Amino acid sequence: MKFRDRLTIVAAVTAALLSPGGRIVAAPTVLVMGDSISAAYGIQREQGWVALFSERLTRQVPGAAVINASVSGETTGGGLARLPGMLATHDPDVVVIELGGNDALRGYPVRTIRDNLSRMIKLAYTGERDVVVVGMQIPPNYGPRYTEAFTRVFEQVADEHDALLVPFLLENVALEPGLMQRDGIHPTADAQPLLLETFWQRVAPLISGTVSGD
Repeated sequence: MKFRDRLTIVAAVTAALLSPGGRIVAAPTVLVMGDSISAAYGIQREQGWVALFSERLTRQVPGAAVINASVSGETTGGGLARLPGMLATHDPDVVVIELGGNDALRGYPVRTIRDNLSRMIKLAYTGERDVVVVGMQIPPNYGPRYTEAFTRVFEQVADEHDALLVPFLLENVALEPGLMQRDGIHPTADAQPLLLETFWQRVAPLISGTVSGD
């Protein structure tokens, strides 16, 4: 049973996650596999959106845990190689995959990105977990064909595997003055609460049965 089949059940069990085996997990563990966007590059780690997500989640669901396994510079291939060990160590209820941006910046084939993301989702599903795919976009100077194909890949893998999609984590900050660092790639500390809101609005029904804020 994946996200779309489970949502009505979760909505009826506020602050609980119902696993496919019928076991209610009142304090879910969320594993975040990301790159520098989730590793809080250029700012204090406790300022990052994942840390803010952890704070909000534990307020709403006491005992919940967020494991931030994000690594700056990580690619989908690196995430795929690390995922089995992370699953074995933490046995999460939800796996968040925020990877692909570094692949694109290095010009990796979109097919390779798609295949790696698909394999990560399949690995997570072997443990009957929920998966959240976090989309990313790249500057247009990579050419319209590659840029558009890369943007679509996240929706494609999410639809194919029935995972929950956060279309573009930076949608409210990427073009806003003062919300991106000088490199034009990484959000500032001031942008992190906006990243959290973008993520939370999509994922809150899965975690706590509510789409409200605090």
